[in-house]
Amino acid sequence: MPRFGRAASFIAIGAAACVLQIAAARAADAPAAGVRDRSIGYVTSHLHWAIYQTPDGKEECPDGVTTYGPREMFSDRYPKGGPVADTQLKTEATIWFPQDREDNAPYREAKGTIALGLNLDGKVGPNDFTSPAGEKGIDNQLYRAIGCSMFFRAPSGNFYIFGNKFVQDAVFNRTMIEITNVDDLTNDPEVDVAFYRGRDKLMFDATSDRVMPGGSQRLDTRFGKNFERHFKGKIVNGVLTTEPADIDWPWSLAGASPRVLHLRGVRFSLKLSPGDAQGLVGGYAGVDDWYNHLITFSTHHESYGQLYAPALYRTLNKLADGYPDAGGRNTAISFAMEIRMAQVFIVHSKAPQSVASAER
Repeated sequence: MPRFGRAASFIAIGAAACVLQIAAARAADAPAAGVRDRSIGYVTSHLHWAIYQTPDGKEECPDGVTTYGPREMFSDRYPKGGPVADTQLKTEATIWFPQDREDNAPYREAKGTIALGLNLDGKVGPNDFTSPAGEKGIDNQLYRAIGCSMFFRAPSGNFYIFGNKFVQDAVFNRTMIEITNVDDLTNDPEVDVAFYRGRDKLMFDATSDRVMPGGSQRLDTRFGKNFERHFKGKIVNGVLTTEPADIDWPWSLAGASPRVLHLRGVRFSLKLSPGDAQGLVGGYAGVDDWYNHLITFSTHHESYGQLYAPALYRTLNKLADGYPDAGGRNTAISFAMEIRMAQVFIVHSKAPQSVASAER
């Protein structure tokens, strides 16, 4: 090769290497995909009460799942039927007002020492669980109450299917978080987190199951203002954790009037990526509030999962482990929710929001 040809080749190689180094440096300084102005948003796409399940269910439900539902109860209590007011209406009244009513219906709780959830109080107590990853002190007594109910278990439980369906379909249930002051999605010692309600539909892919990242959501600044919360968080090894906060979580079911869960001491633990976030939400739910939210699902629906709600109500009160009243009786039960969220661009509009423009 002529001498000038070799020189030209070396110059070209050197120039290419220089371009690559510059590009790499710029890429290192560039924010992750989805992060704009040190901010990234996520919208809830899947939400379930967190239940630890083994393939055959024997570990957590050694005696089997609960098989005594409203139909079984009605058959036992009224074998010969009777007037509607003394049978059907009385049964329905017991479901809606189970307090101080005698109820000996059988009910099976989840057993074992393993559960999904978070250590909410920073302690390891005698009734706490261990996570599947080995973390001690997991607080999730709701799992003990509902873990052996087919109504809540995957993949065919009525609440498991339809509770999530209405999270996706009902705009009233459009919950989001926005993380601001983000320097790094992998490690950031201090970020700000906001909880919002949106007012747009989700953007699904062709499977109709996966919510695609990159969509947009307008904030509901009028009807959703009461849901807005702000709290501190941090990102460690790609996992966002937040300080506890009380949150009103919109979650209407089965076309019922708007329903809200009043949750206390709520913490997020989410594995972040530029396209999605998934993990757990833990906290405490008032027993009466959680129960009233549940029974917006009709007795008809509960029958499919063989869930006799008053028996569950009795169990919830027995297992309640937080927020004692003046007499020392615990009024709330620890819980965990499994959550998946898709990255979304949150639109902060300053324009007045009319009633007609608010999708509810």
